[in-house]
Amino acid sequence: MTTTTTAIEAETVLDARGVTMRFGGLTAVKNVDLTVKSGEIVGLIGPNGAGKTTFFNCLTGLYIPTEGEVRYKGTVLPPKSFKVTAAGIARTFQNIRLFSNMTVLENVLVGRHTRTKEGLWSALLRLPGFHKEEAASREKAMELLEFIGLAHKAEHLARNLPYGEQRKLEIARALASDPGLILLDEPTAGMNPQETRAAEELIFAIRDKGIAVLVIEHDMRFIFNLCDRVACLVQGEKLIEGTAGEVQSDERVVAAYLGEPFEGAPGAEEAAEVEAAEAHAEAAVVEAVEEAFEEAIEEAAEEAAEEAAEQAADEEAAEEAAEDTAETAATTTEPETPADTPADTEADSTTSTDGEAK
Repeated sequence: MTTTTTAIEAETVLDARGVTMRFGGLTAVKNVDLTVKSGEIVGLIGPNGAGKTTFFNCLTGLYIPTEGEVRYKGTVLPPKSFKVTAAGIARTFQNIRLFSNMTVLENVLVGRHTRTKEGLWSALLRLPGFHKEEAASREKAMELLEFIGLAHKAEHLARNLPYGEQRKLEIARALASDPGLILLDEPTAGMNPQETRAAEELIFAIRDKGIAVLVIEHDMRFIFNLCDRVACLVQGEKLIEGTAGEVQSDERVVAAYLGEPFEGAPGAEEAAEVEAAEAHAEAAVVEAVEEAFEEAIEEAAEEAAEEAAEQAADEEAAEEAAEDTAETAATTTEPETPADTPADTEADSTTSTDGEAK
């Protein structure tokens, strides 16, 4: 029994090999290898423009790496973010991206959509399967809100939550997809010490649920207290990977954070160019995702309208057919005046002749 548990704990969840990402002539990430095993919390640090978020985007399908590959539990991930989520990897973003005009519960339900089986028409027509799926999703969402401590605010609008709670809600939405690995991009950015401590406890609780964690963070105290291993990126290259103690004591890491040059370090202009390229690429991805989402909604609305029009036409045709049938039936059942028979005609003639004779 112990051997089985150890084997499960040692399973490699994420295996990134030689990941390189170029934007034109600029290399934002260069030949980065990184593994995350089940039951681990791994940290990714580095100064601004180091390529951390770009690397995250390569792991989650927002970017297609120029070189290298990303495997999840031994399977190469497809270069589509929704397929990566369906495979078992979820993430949060550096800038909070909640649906501000939706409730706390609805935000979590959005994250649940990759695990639902009912299709568009089932939802539009409110079929029995949809209602069953919806009830199960709401139950799961409420469990997650209970887990992060926001069940009592399920019906509040997301925009009305304090900043720290919005961060927690974004994590709950990511957890709604039942991931085996969650990527957190600066989860404590903008938080006060109390909120930071709560975030640390939440991440430990996520790990205890059997979900591996990869986290980007600038708060060194937070990251070194939290993580089993830490990797440091500097201008897109992995400088060192090891325990918190090993990374903290590395002179190159200290120099990178202090802004001091070390052997092979890029110049300030190159660093600024890479950072600008990352920001531009991320903005383009966000815009593309938003456009795709809007197009999907429009297409669904058009399909629903066409279906409704066809259904209305079918109903009208059915009504006309029913009216025609009713008219035909009424015509065939109406009593007819019997025609005169030859005998009747002869009797009438005789009577008339007799009358004249008399």
